[in-house]
Amino acid sequence: MRILLVISLSLISACSWFGAGRHRAPEPAEIVVTGAPAGALLLVDGAQIGDAALGNGHSQVIDVPPGSHRVEVKVGDRIVYREETDVAMGEHRIVTVLSGAPR
Repeated sequence: MRILLVISLSLISACSWFGAGRHRAPEPAEIVVTGAPAGALLLVDGAQIGDAALGNGHSQVIDVPPGSHRVEVKVGDRIVYREETDVAMGEHRIVTVLSGAPR
């Protein structure tokens, strides 16, 4: 009986030891763009990402590498909003497009 108890405890401790080294992948950095006018285009670091405001009224969520980024909202040929923002790994940075805000 003692041998069975020792073996059981050894197996349980081994399972917890092997699982201790596992790490979850870090969450990506994200920029969440809200308040953009309908029909506007979204650019991040000069690259066109798509529509700034999704047709269903939801915000646009963009995975980006950690660091500094330039977010621009373009209507027609004109940039109507521009913001520089820093995003850390796992951070969800919200960019609220303000009408009439300085560019």
